Order: sequence, then C-alpha cells, then structure tokens
Amino acid sequence: MSLARSLAIIVGLLLLLTWLSWRAINPNAEQFDYALNELDRLGVVQDALYRDLLAERTGLLRNYDPLVHEMSALHQSVTQLQEIASFDTQTARAINRVKISIDREETLIESFKRENAVLRNSLSFFARFATRTDEREIDVAIGAAATAILHLTLDTSSDALAEAAMQLEDLKRQAEKAGQFAQVQPLLAHGRLLQRLLPSLDNALRQVMTLAKKTDQDALRGLIQMRQLSSRNEARFYRVLLYVTSLLLVAFLAHLGIRLKVLVGDLHRRAGLEHLLADISMQFVNAEPESVDLQIQRAIAQLASHLGCQRAYLLMPESTGKSYLWQAAREPFPVGWPEGAPDLAIQMGYGEDRAINVPLVSRLAASPGRSLLEELGINAWAYATGSDRQGRQIALGLEVVGSESVLLKPEECVFLRMLLDTFIHAVNRGSVEEERSRLHRRLQHARRMEKIGTFTSGIAHNFNNILGGILGHAEMMEELAAGSGGNSRHLVGIRRSAERARNLIRGILMFGSHREPRRTPVSVVELAKETISLLRASLASQIELEVKSDPSGLIVSGEAAQLQQIFMNLCQNAANAMADRGSIHVILELCASSAANSFGHVGKYVKISILDTGVGMDATVLDRIFEPFFTTRPDGNGLGLATVREIVRDHGGEINVESALGEGSRFDVWLPAVASTILSPEKCVSVQTGGHGEVVMLVVSDRDRLLGEEEKLAALGYEAVGFATAEAAVQDCKANPNRYDCVVVSQLGTLAQTVELAAELRRALLSTPIVLAAKISSDVRPDDLLAAGISDVVGWPILTGEIAAALSQFSRTNGESLST
Repeated sequence: MSLARSLAIIVGLLLLLTWLSWRAINPNAEQFDYALNELDRLGVVQDALYRDLLAERTGLLRNYDPLVHEMSALHQSVTQLQEIASFDTQTARAINRVKISIDREETLIESFKRENAVLRNSLSFFARFATRTDEREIDVAIGAAATAILHLTLDTSSDALAEAAMQLEDLKRQAEKAGQFAQVQPLLAHGRLLQRLLPSLDNALRQVMTLAKKTDQDALRGLIQMRQLSSRNEARFYRVLLYVTSLLLVAFLAHLGIRLKVLVGDLHRRAGLEHLLADISMQFVNAEPESVDLQIQRAIAQLASHLGCQRAYLLMPESTGKSYLWQAAREPFPVGWPEGAPDLAIQMGYGEDRAINVPLVSRLAASPGRSLLEELGINAWAYATGSDRQGRQIALGLEVVGSESVLLKPEECVFLRMLLDTFIHAVNRGSVEEERSRLHRRLQHARRMEKIGTFTSGIAHNFNNILGGILGHAEMMEELAAGSGGNSRHLVGIRRSAERARNLIRGILMFGSHREPRRTPVSVVELAKETISLLRASLASQIELEVKSDPSGLIVSGEAAQLQQIFMNLCQNAANAMADRGSIHVILELCASSAANSFGHVGKYVKISILDTGVGMDATVLDRIFEPFFTTRPDGNGLGLATVREIVRDHGGEINVESALGEGSRFDVWLPAVASTILSPEKCVSVQTGGHGEVVMLVVSDRDRLLGEEEKLAALGYEAVGFATAEAAVQDCKANPNRYDCVVVSQLGTLAQTVELAAELRRALLSTPIVLAAKISSDVRPDDLLAAGISDVVGWPILTGEIAAALSQFSRTNGESLST
C-alpha cells in the first residue's frame, strides 16, 4: 500500500470519526429540551389566561392588560417553538396547528372582551335597582327583574333565561299598567341586552375553555418527546458506530505501524545494499588493472557475507578460463555445480532483466528445477546473466544453504542486476587492459623486429666470419682436389659452419615471429605425449625421457603449436646439458592458487616440471639464461629459453628455474587451468593460419607494392581489395560499410596520419577489425591504438607469416564471418 493511499485512508477515517462524534453527542437533544420547556411555558401562560378570563367574567379583573400580556406571551412561545423546531417538518406542522388554535382562542377572547364591556355597563345599571325596597308594585317588579338578571350572570341556563324573560315581561306589564313605561324602558332595554349577552358571553367562554383542553399542545408534546427519544436512539447508534470506527482506526494504525516497521527494515536493507554497491564500485574504480581479479574475488566474498548466503559465484565464459567462486567453510560446491547453473536457469525460465529469484525453494511448485535445487541442498537461489563488451555471457549467482532464510526480496532483484553490471564493467575494464597489454606486446614485437634490423650489421659480420670459414675450406678443397684423404676434414668443417648459420637464422626468425596466440582448450597431457614421442626419436639412446601426469584433466587455454615449443625447447635444452647420458623427467600436475601465490596469480594452474640430471648452472648463468642471444654453448643461438619465456607469459603463466652446478636443473612452468571440453589430440596441435574467402581491405600507397600484397593475401585464402589512397578507401567504406571482414592499413605519410585514417575507417565500419602495418612503431602508444580502433600491429613491409598470424585471430570460426 502506497503512502498516499494510507494517508487518504487515515484522513477519511478521521473525518468519519469527527462526523460520528458530532452525531453521537445528539446535537438536537438540546433543541428538543428547549421545545419542551417552551411548551411548558406555553401551558403555564395559557392557564393564567384562563384564570384571568374567569376573573374578568366574574368582574374581579380591573382591566384587560393581563389578557393582552398573556396573549402576547402565547404568540412569543409559538414563535420560539417554530424557531426551535424548524429542523423537523412534522414538528413544524404540529406547531402550526397549535398556532392556529391560539389564533382562534385570541379571536374568541377579543369577542369576549367586547361583549363583556357592554355587559359590565348594563350590569352596573341594573345594580342600582337590585337593592330598592319600595312597596309599590312597580318597584317590586323592577327589583324582581334586576334580581333575575343578576342571577342570570351566575347561571345562564334555560330556566334562568326563562325566569329573567318572565320578570322583564312582568316589569313591562306593570310599567304599562302604572303608566311609567317610558321611565322603565331603559331598564328593559338593558335587561334584554343582558339577557342576550350573558348566554353569548358564556358560550364564548365555553369555547375558549373547550380550547383549553390543549389537544394540539398535547399532540405537539408527544411528537417532540417521540422525536427526542428517536434522536437519543440515533445518537446511541452513532456512538456504537463511533466505537467500531475507532477500533478500525486503531487496528489500521497498528497495521500501518507494522508495515512502517517492515518498511523501515526494508529501507535499512536497501540502504545497506546501495552502500555495498557503492563500496564495490569504488573498490573497482580505485583498483589497479593487475588487481581486478583479486578485487572481484573480494567483492563476491563481501556480497555473500552481507546477504548471509553460503555460496556465491561469478561464472565467466569458458574461453577466458576464469570463474570466481566463494563458499563458506562447511558448504563446498557439489560436483558439477555451479557449472550446471546456466542450464538450470534456462530450464526454469528467466524473469525480468534476465534474472531468477527464488526466495524459498520450499515454496516452489513441484518441478524438475525444484527437485534439482533440493538435491543440491539449496534453500534460496538468486541468479542473473548479462553480456560483456564482447558479447560473452557472464552470470552472477547467490545461494543460501542449510537455513530457511530469504535471500533477496522480489523488489531487490534490481540490486542483483546492478551488482552484475558492476562486475561486468570490471571485467570489461580488465578486457580493455588486456587489449591494451596485447597491443603493447604487439608494439614490443614490432620494435623487436626493428631491433633485429639494427642487429643486421652484427649478424652480417657473423655471417662473414662463417662464410669466410666456408670459403677458406673451399679453397683448400680446390688445392687438394688431387684426392688427398684429408679433404674429408675440410668437408666436415664446411658442414658445421653451414649448420651454425642455419641454426642462427632459424633462432632469429623464431624469436622475431612472435604473435598473439589464438586460444583454444588444449590438453597438456596429450600435447606432452605427442611431443615426447617426437623427441625420443632425436635424443641419444642413453638419455631416458619419462612423463608423469596427474590423473585429473589438465586443460589450458592457448595455441597448441606454441605450447609444444615449450616442451621441445626445454627438453632439448635439458638434453644439451647432459653428456649423451642421463634422464629427463616431465611432471604434469594441477596445483591450487596458493601454490602460485609467489607469482602473484589467482586460480588453479597446470604445473609443467622438467627435471634433468645435467651439469647444472651457477648463479651468474641463471641470471642471464632468458636474455636473447645469450648462450653457453658454442653452437647455440641463445633464443630457445627467451622464446619459451615469451610463450609462457603470452599465455598468462610464469616460469621458474632452480639449478646448481653438478646437481642438474629444474624448470617449472605455470599455466592457468580452465574447465572445458577436451579437444581431440589431432585438434590440439592444429593451427589455422589461412583464410576462407574473407574480404580484406588493403590500403597501400605504392601501387606496385599493392599488387604484390594483394597476391600475397590471395595466396593465404583471402579476397583482397586494394586502395592506393586514403580518400578512396574511406569513400568505399561509407558506400559499402558491410563489405569488409578486415582492414589492413600500411603507413601512409606519418604514423599519426595513418592512425587518423584508421580512426576514420573505424567510424565508417564500426566493428570491423583493423590491422596497422607500421614501419617504425617506437612512437606509438597503446592508448592511441585503442582510441583509433586498431586491433593489431604488424611490421612493414608485410611478412607472409606475420600477416597470416594476425589475420587468423579474426578468421571465420564455425562458419561465422570476421565481423561477427
């Protein structure tokens, strides 16, 4: 769950809690209380109004002010009720009915006040006659009528009305009889008015009293109380919801806290991985080129220790002969593993970024992949592959053994990929350094060829001495041609001089024809057996040659023809150190890296030991045996051991010598071992020096020389396309960028101009190999050659063997073209 989503949920719950809290406190309860209080006040005011009406009816009320105030109070109460209960429609309608009832009551009271005012006036008139005591008949009739009217004020029943009407009628007869009708007529008028008003007034009062039953008010009170109860129940319900929502909020906050704790742990773990990645990257940045292998091994151990895994490895292509393995003390790699990891990865299928992450093998569905991982004892596995700058596959693997712990979480696979890219970058850096070293060696070779040219005068002097001996013996043979038997001695001298000349030339050519080996897996045991069988035929019969080899596979990556020279030269050198009698022991064994630490190398090595029982060497000779042209034999050329050391170093190995006068010598050759398929013996010594129809661009400024070089390349099996100018070559490359498999550029103008031409051809041809044929190579730096895209350097003029060796590095293999 994202942070934004979590915050949205928390804000939503808080808003819900706020709303529920507002509803739970029953905000309408106070309004209902106010309404009930106002309704009680309304009842009190109405009771006071009825009391004052009765008091007015009986004449006890002095004025109508109390009635006016009470009616005003009733209207105020109704208005207050309307304001309080405006939130509820049904209650508002009930209040309107109460208001209508009060308005009706007000109308009746107004009618009552008008009639009561007339009534009081007439009653005050009759009151004067009610107490007369005259004995006259008229006076008696007036008194009886006044008494009946006064009685009517107390009782308006039909009998009282009939009695009052009878008394008034009797008064009228008496007045007419006495002739005083005019005087009695006002009294009769007031009496009849009272007779009519008193029932009407009592009727209005009864109507008001009928309204006093407060039916509408009681209904309103019941409705308000019902609403109040409903509001309380609703508030109670919202309090329950508030409690439940509070529990949900607490539960969510607890869940969020747990997730935050996990997230903090993940962030710490991620920060640790990022720090580890940065640390490893800085180690590679600061590492010297020659220590990249050691830094890779240390980085793998550091990565495994940080992640808590028991095994880790960086699988390199078989052609490199390198693989970096790390394992805990008690968790060795099973047989055939991790060599089988690529096949298992293909079987299980790669995920994103060509990576596989199995946090726990026990959670995998039943499959052959799971069964294999369980057989290997792997509980968690992470594996990723990538390609280096040469397109070779490199894999990084991590394994947890012996514990059910998660190695990498799914979101951490990106770090595995980044770590692999870091290792690939380090490998690429090593490849660049190797390329720079190879070009440096090629430059050294070209410079050595230049030195050989410098040595020509000295060699010519030696040739003159040798040829002088040959000519001297020839002249003596001519003088003694008469058939003297001593001519045989001169013939032997001629032959020995010729052999010395031949051996000297052969050594110079062998030393000068050094080239970069084309590496293939080579069985050292098979190569040694084949070489020893050839040597036995040429050695003296009293020299014993014995081979002892390790039963395990001894495979190195190199060129069989050059490796064969190691056995040939060292064994011949051992035979020359013995007076046609002795023994030579060839011992082949596989040694761990610790045994080779004295030479500064890491990894397993094939150790080739050649021991002899010859005369041995002193310390002075030991210091110079690898110098070119240094020899202790009169018939030696001093190039055999120098050539052996060059071949061993070109194959990434080292040579060590132990010797003492009279105790023989021991030569130990260390070559890096590889795990690879063993080639057949006949393929171990095969060397491919010819082409298969590859198209080679040849840029030579001399047109006559250009034709000769084209024929030379055609004889080697290449299709040469020549150009005499740089402009024509560049134009054709732009027009046909995919035509050429390789480019050979001779020196045109200065060496800097030739390098610039090579760089321009590289931009047009991209990945096509470029070989530089230089007259003078002393002013060239390997970095300049790398920047220009030059892959190899040969001397100029071009020698057939040298150009064949250079082009064979890029020749087709298994039907693939040079450019691939």
